[in-house]
Amino acid sequence: MKRRTLLQSLAALPAAALAGNLWAAPASKTRLLFVFMRGGYDATNLLVPISSQYYYQVRPNIAVPRPSAELNSALPIDSDWGLHPALRDSIYPLFTAGQAAFVAFAGTEDISRSHFETQDSIELGQPLDRTRDYRSGFLNRLAATLNADKASAISFTDQLPLIMQGSAQLPNMALRSIAKPSVDARQARLIAAMYDGTPLAQQVRDGFVVREDVMKEMIGEMDAANRNAITAKGFELEARRIAKLMKDKYNIGFVDVGGWDTHVGQGGATGYLAGRLDELGRGLAGYAQEMGPDWRDTVVIVVSEFGRTFRENGNRGTDHGHGTVYWVLGGGVQGGKVRGEQIRLEQSTLFQNRDYPVLNEYRAMFGGLLARMYGLNAGQVEQIFGTRGRDIGLV
Repeated sequence: MKRRTLLQSLAALPAAALAGNLWAAPASKTRLLFVFMRGGYDATNLLVPISSQYYYQVRPNIAVPRPSAELNSALPIDSDWGLHPALRDSIYPLFTAGQAAFVAFAGTEDISRSHFETQDSIELGQPLDRTRDYRSGFLNRLAATLNADKASAISFTDQLPLIMQGSAQLPNMALRSIAKPSVDARQARLIAAMYDGTPLAQQVRDGFVVREDVMKEMIGEMDAANRNAITAKGFELEARRIAKLMKDKYNIGFVDVGGWDTHVGQGGATGYLAGRLDELGRGLAGYAQEMGPDWRDTVVIVVSEFGRTFRENGNRGTDHGHGTVYWVLGGGVQGGKVRGEQIRLEQSTLFQNRDYPVLNEYRAMFGGLLARMYGLNAGQVEQIFGTRGRDIGLV
């Protein structure tokens, strides 16, 4: 292999550089999986404001019908809210079992409505009114605060995302196409040899250790899939793979899921958005199932950079918004409710006459949640998020 090709292959490798034993079981039983829905999903059709007549007035083509005997109507939660019917067989059973909650009117103080700017704001987890460090994501700061004895973190992505960058050296490994490694064993040896005697030598070797061990871990699962033992597709298969690794090897994980920017042809109870919600819901339910007894010590946080406009647009879709709805799932979650501060959704209560307002600021909310999960003190929460935590009763 030519040197140029080797360097190109190296650029595609995961940033895997952890000191010590990469595969030591984490000391803390508490597990956190952070799921990022990139694209700004329409939270208004996920958590349906069934008590708002205005919702049905301004969404004549894409509104989800109020709960009824019809299969394509919202699933009942309480007098104000219903859940999208695409989650009937996945998230709704977890919700009714008290293992899933939703936080409405959640989000950031960023009002740019820019995908990239708002995604960065969330991943950094830093105040907007101060100088921000773009090399320090909040999950990295969490891992560094917990230290290596309690935290073993990994990003299940092609590249190390901003949320995982920082002082702690964390690996990344995409599981979507794990059956097709981009670098074979011979190429790995050649690349490692190139870096012998350099400061990067150990990091490169550790990167290949991660790839090799993850492949070994997944071989049995992939063989079973070839015999149709696993029938799930897309995100569900990826989520089950993540669960297999997090049960024994990691206790902080990150994964992102795209496809949520629904400007055109969004659909209502059925259609494009319904299909994406169904896929995500099945994946999360599969993750819970795969975790088995460890599900009781697991918390899954599902977020998106922002919500969508409350009104539908002329293309039967929705445009970039502000406030959104976060999901929190887990065996120890105080679920079965919509949590956080809420208001009635009418024209007069919309933010800038178009969006959900943000009443539950994400850094304070996450700070309160992580403090309960990991026993963090006020100073540690401040160090991670630059603000005090706010406990809204999620765990």
